[in-house]
Amino acid sequence: MSNDFGSPSGYGTPQQPYGQPHQQQQQYQQGGPSFGYPPPGYGAPQGPPPKVKPSVGWIVGVWLLFVLSVIIGFVGFAGGLFNAVTEAAPTSSFGPDQKTTVSIDPANKPAIYVAAAKGTNFECQIEGAPGTVKLQRPSFQQTVTADGQLWELALRIGVDKAGDYPITCTTSGGVDAKFGVGKEIVADSVISGTLMLFGVPGIGFLLAVIVTIVVLVKRSGARKRQAAAAAAQWGQPGAYGR
Repeated sequence: MSNDFGSPSGYGTPQQPYGQPHQQQQQYQQGGPSFGYPPPGYGAPQGPPPKVKPSVGWIVGVWLLFVLSVIIGFVGFAGGLFNAVTEAAPTSSFGPDQKTTVSIDPANKPAIYVAAAKGTNFECQIEGAPGTVKLQRPSFQQTVTADGQLWELALRIGVDKAGDYPITCTTSGGVDAKFGVGKEIVADSVISGTLMLFGVPGIGFLLAVIVTIVVLVKRSGARKRQAAAAAAQWGQPGAYGR
Protein backbone atom coordinates (compact mmCIF):
# COMPACT_ATOMS: atom_id res chain seq x y z
CA MET A 1 0.00 0.00 0.00
CA SER A 2 1.51 3.24 -1.00
CA ASN A 3 0.64 6.68 0.30
CA ASP A 4 1.05 9.81 -1.83
CA PHE A 5 2.27 12.56 0.50
CA GLY A 6 2.48 15.14 -2.33
CA SER A 7 0.44 18.26 -2.46
CA PRO A 8 -3.20 17.90 -3.01
CA SER A 9 -4.53 18.86 -6.36
CA GLY A 10 -4.46 22.71 -6.68
CA TYR A 11 -2.82 23.23 -3.31
CA GLY A 12 -0.20 26.05 -3.40
CA THR A 13 -1.54 27.60 -6.56
CA PRO A 14 -2.78 31.21 -6.35
CA GLN A 15 -6.47 31.48 -5.78
CA GLN A 16 -8.71 34.19 -7.15
CA PRO A 17 -9.94 36.61 -4.56
CA TYR A 18 -13.44 35.89 -3.49
CA GLY A 19 -16.01 37.69 -5.55
CA GLN A 20 -13.43 39.31 -7.95
CA PRO A 21 -13.84 38.59 -11.63
CA HIS A 22 -10.98 37.04 -13.49
CA GLN A 23 -10.81 39.95 -15.99
CA GLN A 24 -10.47 42.51 -13.20
CA GLN A 25 -7.70 40.43 -11.67
CA GLN A 26 -5.81 40.56 -14.97
CA GLN A 27 -6.25 44.32 -15.05
CA TYR A 28 -4.75 44.62 -11.57
CA GLN A 29 -1.84 42.39 -12.59
CA GLN A 30 -1.24 44.59 -15.64
CA GLY A 31 -1.15 47.74 -13.59
CA GLY A 32 -4.87 48.50 -13.47
CA PRO A 33 -6.83 51.13 -15.27
CA SER A 34 -6.50 54.83 -14.57
CA PHE A 35 -9.91 56.20 -13.68
CA GLY A 36 -10.35 59.83 -14.79
CA TYR A 37 -6.60 60.63 -15.07
CA PRO A 38 -4.81 61.03 -18.41
CA PRO A 39 -1.64 59.00 -18.98
CA PRO A 40 1.69 60.76 -18.46
CA GLY A 41 2.36 63.32 -21.13
CA TYR A 42 -1.27 63.52 -22.20
CA GLY A 43 -2.12 66.96 -23.53
CA ALA A 44 1.51 68.16 -23.50
CA PRO A 45 2.80 69.79 -26.70
CA GLN A 46 4.81 67.42 -28.83
CA GLY A 47 8.07 68.23 -30.59
CA PRO A 48 10.31 71.32 -30.16
CA PRO A 49 8.63 74.56 -29.09
CA PRO A 50 7.81 76.98 -31.92
CA LYS A 51 10.34 79.71 -32.62
CA VAL A 52 9.61 83.19 -31.40
CA LYS A 53 9.44 85.73 -34.22
CA PRO A 54 10.85 88.13 -35.25
CA SER A 55 14.32 86.68 -34.82
CA VAL A 56 17.01 88.23 -32.62
CA GLY A 57 19.08 88.38 -35.79
CA TRP A 58 17.24 91.59 -36.67
CA ILE A 59 18.69 93.27 -33.59
CA VAL A 60 22.19 91.96 -34.27
CA GLY A 61 22.01 93.03 -37.89
CA VAL A 62 20.76 96.55 -37.22
CA TRP A 63 23.49 97.21 -34.64
CA LEU A 64 26.10 95.93 -37.05
CA LEU A 65 24.64 98.42 -39.53
CA PHE A 66 25.11 101.16 -36.91
CA VAL A 67 28.79 100.22 -36.53
CA LEU A 68 29.12 100.37 -40.31
CA SER A 69 27.51 103.83 -40.35
CA VAL A 70 30.08 105.06 -37.80
CA ILE A 71 32.89 103.83 -40.04
CA ILE A 72 31.29 105.43 -43.10
CA GLY A 73 30.84 108.74 -41.27
CA PHE A 74 34.44 108.83 -40.07
CA VAL A 75 35.86 107.82 -43.45
CA GLY A 76 33.64 110.37 -45.22
CA PHE A 77 34.70 113.16 -42.87
CA ALA A 78 38.40 112.32 -43.11
CA GLY A 79 38.21 111.89 -46.88
CA GLY A 80 36.31 115.15 -47.38
CA LEU A 81 38.73 117.08 -45.18
CA PHE A 82 41.72 115.54 -46.95
CA ASN A 83 40.30 116.49 -50.34
CA ALA A 84 39.58 120.03 -49.15
CA VAL A 85 43.15 120.44 -47.90
CA THR A 86 44.61 118.91 -51.05
CA GLU A 87 42.59 121.20 -53.31
CA ALA A 88 43.48 124.26 -51.21
CA ALA A 89 47.23 123.80 -51.42
CA PRO A 90 49.11 125.61 -54.23
CA THR A 91 49.91 123.44 -57.25
CA SER A 92 52.96 125.54 -58.18
CA SER A 93 55.29 127.98 -56.46
CA PHE A 94 57.45 130.98 -57.21
CA GLY A 95 60.22 132.76 -55.33
CA PRO A 96 60.61 136.31 -54.05
CA ASP A 97 60.85 139.03 -56.71
CA GLN A 98 59.76 136.51 -59.32
CA LYS A 99 56.90 137.77 -61.45
CA THR A 100 54.48 135.06 -62.52
CA THR A 101 51.05 134.90 -64.10
CA VAL A 102 48.37 132.83 -62.42
CA SER A 103 44.80 131.98 -63.36
CA ILE A 104 42.39 133.34 -60.76
CA ASP A 105 38.68 132.64 -60.47
CA PRO A 106 36.70 134.38 -57.69
CA ALA A 107 34.40 131.34 -57.42
CA ASN A 108 37.36 129.26 -56.13
CA LYS A 109 38.09 131.53 -53.14
CA PRO A 110 41.69 132.19 -54.30
CA ALA A 111 44.43 132.94 -51.78
CA ILE A 112 48.19 133.41 -51.60
CA TYR A 113 50.15 130.93 -49.48
CA VAL A 114 53.70 131.33 -48.21
CA ALA A 115 56.27 128.77 -47.06
CA ALA A 116 58.93 130.55 -45.02
CA ALA A 117 60.44 130.85 -41.58
CA LYS A 118 58.09 132.08 -38.91
CA GLY A 119 57.93 135.86 -38.65
CA THR A 120 59.02 136.52 -42.24
CA ASN A 121 57.86 139.89 -43.58
CA PHE A 122 56.57 139.90 -47.14
CA GLU A 123 54.52 141.89 -49.60
CA CYS A 124 52.59 140.81 -52.68
CA GLN A 125 51.17 142.77 -55.60
CA ILE A 126 48.70 141.74 -58.28
CA GLU A 127 48.15 143.89 -61.33
CA GLY A 128 44.56 144.92 -61.88
CA ALA A 129 43.98 143.73 -65.43
CA PRO A 130 41.62 142.13 -66.43
CA GLY A 131 39.62 143.07 -63.32
CA THR A 132 39.77 144.82 -59.99
CA VAL A 133 41.97 143.12 -57.37
CA LYS A 134 41.93 143.44 -53.60
CA LEU A 135 44.35 141.69 -51.23
CA GLN A 136 43.36 141.16 -47.62
CA ARG A 137 45.16 139.56 -44.70
CA PRO A 138 43.11 136.68 -43.17
CA SER A 139 41.62 137.03 -39.70
CA PHE A 140 42.53 133.43 -38.85
CA GLN A 141 45.53 131.15 -39.27
CA GLN A 142 45.28 128.32 -41.76
CA THR A 143 47.96 125.88 -42.86
CA VAL A 144 47.89 123.09 -45.41
CA THR A 145 50.42 120.43 -46.30
CA ALA A 146 51.05 119.12 -49.80
CA ASP A 147 53.93 116.89 -50.93
CA GLY A 148 55.65 117.39 -47.58
CA GLN A 149 55.56 121.19 -47.90
CA LEU A 150 53.82 123.22 -45.20
CA TRP A 151 51.96 126.25 -46.54
CA GLU A 152 50.51 129.08 -44.47
CA LEU A 153 47.63 131.22 -45.66
CA ALA A 154 49.12 134.67 -46.30
CA LEU A 155 46.61 136.80 -48.23
CA ARG A 156 43.07 136.44 -49.47
CA ILE A 157 42.55 137.46 -53.08
CA GLY A 158 39.46 139.35 -54.09
CA VAL A 159 38.80 139.78 -57.82
CA ASP A 160 35.62 140.64 -59.68
CA LYS A 161 36.51 138.83 -62.91
CA ALA A 162 38.12 135.50 -63.70
CA GLY A 163 41.30 135.64 -65.77
CA ASP A 164 45.10 135.55 -65.77
CA TYR A 165 46.73 137.97 -63.33
CA PRO A 166 50.44 138.87 -62.95
CA ILE A 167 51.61 138.54 -59.34
CA THR A 168 54.86 139.46 -57.58
CA CYS A 169 55.88 138.86 -53.94
CA THR A 170 58.92 140.16 -52.07
CA THR A 171 60.49 139.52 -48.66
CA SER A 172 62.46 141.86 -46.43
CA GLY A 173 66.09 141.14 -45.71
CA GLY A 174 66.46 138.69 -48.56
CA VAL A 175 64.80 135.86 -46.60
CA ASP A 176 64.28 132.74 -48.69
CA ALA A 177 60.64 131.87 -49.14
CA LYS A 178 58.18 130.24 -51.48
CA PHE A 179 54.85 131.62 -52.62
CA GLY A 180 51.93 130.00 -54.34
CA VAL A 181 48.29 130.63 -55.22
CA GLY A 182 45.78 128.18 -53.86
CA LYS A 183 42.30 128.21 -52.33
CA GLU A 184 40.81 128.89 -48.95
CA ILE A 185 39.36 125.95 -47.06
CA VAL A 186 35.79 127.13 -47.14
CA ALA A 187 33.47 126.52 -44.23
CA ASP A 188 31.09 124.56 -46.44
CA SER A 189 33.62 121.75 -46.82
CA VAL A 190 34.16 121.53 -43.07
CA ILE A 191 30.44 121.72 -42.31
CA SER A 192 29.55 119.00 -44.83
CA GLY A 193 32.27 116.75 -43.46
CA THR A 194 31.08 117.34 -39.90
CA LEU A 195 27.51 116.54 -40.88
CA MET A 196 28.67 113.27 -42.39
CA LEU A 197 30.73 112.48 -39.29
CA PHE A 198 27.77 112.88 -36.94
CA GLY A 199 24.74 112.67 -39.23
CA VAL A 200 25.28 109.23 -40.75
CA PRO A 201 26.04 107.49 -37.40
CA GLY A 202 23.14 109.40 -35.81
CA ILE A 203 20.69 108.02 -38.36
CA GLY A 204 22.16 104.53 -37.92
CA PHE A 205 21.83 104.76 -34.13
CA LEU A 206 18.23 105.96 -34.31
CA LEU A 207 17.33 103.15 -36.71
CA ALA A 208 19.01 100.58 -34.44
CA VAL A 209 17.09 101.78 -31.38
CA ILE A 210 13.73 101.75 -33.20
CA VAL A 211 14.26 98.27 -34.67
CA THR A 212 15.43 96.92 -31.30
CA ILE A 213 12.34 98.22 -29.50
CA VAL A 214 9.97 96.91 -32.19
CA VAL A 215 11.58 93.46 -32.22
CA LEU A 216 11.56 93.15 -28.42
CA VAL A 217 7.90 94.19 -28.22
CA LYS A 218 6.87 91.74 -30.93
CA ARG A 219 8.87 88.90 -29.35
CA SER A 220 7.27 89.59 -25.97
CA GLY A 221 3.79 89.46 -27.53
CA ALA A 222 4.64 86.22 -29.35
CA ARG A 223 5.80 84.60 -26.10
CA LYS A 224 2.58 85.58 -24.35
CA ARG A 225 0.47 84.14 -27.16
CA GLN A 226 2.44 80.88 -27.10
CA ALA A 227 2.06 80.63 -23.31
CA ALA A 228 -1.70 81.21 -23.58
CA ALA A 229 -2.01 78.59 -26.31
CA ALA A 230 -0.03 76.07 -24.24
CA ALA A 231 -2.19 76.72 -21.16
CA ALA A 232 -5.37 76.22 -23.17
CA GLN A 233 -4.04 72.95 -24.60
CA TRP A 234 -3.21 71.61 -21.13
CA GLY A 235 -6.70 72.46 -19.92
CA GLN A 236 -8.53 70.44 -22.61
CA PRO A 237 -10.06 67.11 -21.30
CA GLY A 238 -8.54 63.99 -22.74
CA ALA A 239 -10.14 60.70 -23.86
CA TYR A 240 -10.06 59.41 -20.29
CA GLY A 241 -12.36 60.69 -17.62
CA ARG A 242 -15.13 61.92 -19.95
